[in-house]
Amino acid sequence: MSSYILAIDQGTTSSRAIIFNDDFEIVASSQQEFQQFFPDSGWVEHDPEDIWNSTVTTCRQALEKASLKASDIAAIGITNQRETTLVWDRETGVPIHRAIVWQDRRTTDICNVLSQQGHDPIISKKTGLLLDSYFSGTKIAWILDNVEGAREKAEAGKLAFGTVDTFLLWRLTGGKMHATDATNASRTLLFNIHTNEWDADMLELLRVPASMLPEVKDSSDDFGMTDPEILGGAIQVSGIAGDQQAALVGQACFKPGMMKSTYGTGCFAVLNTGDQAVCSKNRLLTTIGYRINGKTTYALEGSIFVAGSAVQWMRDAMGLIEDASETGKLARQADINQDVYLVPAFTGLGAPHWDGDARGTIFGITRATGPAELSKAALESVCFQTRDLLEAMRGDWENMGETVLRVDGGMVASNYTMQFLADILAAPVDRPQLLETTAVGAAYLAGLREGIYPQPEEFAESWKRDKRFEPMLAEDIRARKYEGWNNAVRRTLCSGNCPPKPVAATAK
Repeated sequence: MSSYILAIDQGTTSSRAIIFNDDFEIVASSQQEFQQFFPDSGWVEHDPEDIWNSTVTTCRQALEKASLKASDIAAIGITNQRETTLVWDRETGVPIHRAIVWQDRRTTDICNVLSQQGHDPIISKKTGLLLDSYFSGTKIAWILDNVEGAREKAEAGKLAFGTVDTFLLWRLTGGKMHATDATNASRTLLFNIHTNEWDADMLELLRVPASMLPEVKDSSDDFGMTDPEILGGAIQVSGIAGDQQAALVGQACFKPGMMKSTYGTGCFAVLNTGDQAVCSKNRLLTTIGYRINGKTTYALEGSIFVAGSAVQWMRDAMGLIEDASETGKLARQADINQDVYLVPAFTGLGAPHWDGDARGTIFGITRATGPAELSKAALESVCFQTRDLLEAMRGDWENMGETVLRVDGGMVASNYTMQFLADILAAPVDRPQLLETTAVGAAYLAGLREGIYPQPEEFAESWKRDKRFEPMLAEDIRARKYEGWNNAVRRTLCSGNCPPKPVAATAK
C-alpha cells in the first residue's frame, strides 16, 4: 500500500509541493514563485494560469526528486491562500478575470455602502465575519459587475466560483469536482457557519447566484481523483483546508484553548474554541477551524495584514538591509534608550481595529535613529500586534486560561523576535521542530482519511518542540512598552487629528 502523501501548499507569493512519508518526514519538496499584479492603488491580482502552472510544475518536480510515481502517492492534501477569488467558465474551465487576491481593497466602497445600510449585524451573526473587502463575497460581485456579460452568464449557470483550492481541484480532476471544504467556505461571507450551508440571505445581499457555488465537504473527505495525464497517474485527493486552519491542524491544536500563530507575509492567530462558535465583542473573526467526520470545530481568529512584509519593506523599499536575516542582529545592536514604534499599516490595520484606510507610521525617531532601531521596531511591531489579538481573545472567551502559543512561518526562525514575543505576551512561545506546519496539516487531513495517519489524539502526541521561549521582561518595562505601542496605534488611527493619551513615565 502506498504510504506517501503529496501536500500542495498554494500561497500568496509561491506554490509548493511537499511529499511526506508515513512518519511525517519530508521526502522531497519544490517551490516556485509567481508574479504579483498591482493594476491600481490597493488592487492585488494573480494570473490563475500562473497559480495552476506553478502548482503542477512543483508537484512534478517533487515526484521526480523523490524518485516516486503517481502510484506511490496514497493521496493529495491541498492548502491554500484563503479568500482569493476566481470565477471561470464551466464549459471551458478558463477564468474570466485574474484572481482577486485576499489583500485586494477594491471593494471597500461596496462594503461601506452595505455597512451604512445596516447589514453588519446579520453578516456577523451568520458568517462570523466582518463586512470587509478582505473576504470573497464582494470580490465575486465585483467580477460579475465589471466583466462584460459575466452576470448574465452566472445567472444562466455558466460560471463557477471558487477559492484557490476549488480552482485547483477543478483543474486537477479535469473539471469533474467542483468542491471546497468548510474552512474555505467559511471565509467567503456567503456561508452560514452554524448551519454549515450556503446562506440564501447572504447570496441575495451580495447578489451571487447559488449556481456558482461549490459543494462543501469535510476537511478530510473524498475530493475525487486527479486526471491521470497531469501527474502521470490518477491520485486520490483526500484533504483540503485554508492555510491558517491547516496550520492549526499541523500544530496539533485539537483541544479547546490551544492557539497557534503563523508569521508569514501577514500574521494569523487562531484559537481553538471547540464546538462553541464564540461571538467576538472585539472585532475578531469567528470561523471554522476544521470539520472532520461531520463534526465542526470552531475558532477565533485575528488577522494581521503586515508581519514578514514589514521586513521585506525594510529590504526592498528602504534598502536598509540586504537580507531579512540581518534584522535580528541589527535589533540586538539598537539603542535601548530609544523607543521607536513602527505601525505597519501599509494596507490598513487588521484585527482588532479593521481600519482599511489607516496607513503606516513611525513614532519616536530622533537624529540617532538608524537601521538598527528601525529593524528592532519592525520585528517588535509583529509582537505588539500579536498581543493585541491575544488581549482581544481573552476578552471574548471566558474559558480561555493560561496560554502557550505555538508558532510557525518564516519569521519564527528569528530567536530575537520569538523572545520578544514571549516577553510582550507574558506567555511561553513554542517553536516546533517541523516548521512546515501548513503543509503538515494538509498532509495529515489527507492521510487521516486514507488510514495512513492516526486519529487526532495520537497525532497530537507526535508533535515535537524545537525550543520554548519563556518571558523574561520585567512587568513594568513590559507595561511601558505596550502602552507606547497603544499610543502609536491611537495616533495612527486618528491620522494625527486626535490628542494622544499620555504615556506614564516609568524608569527603564
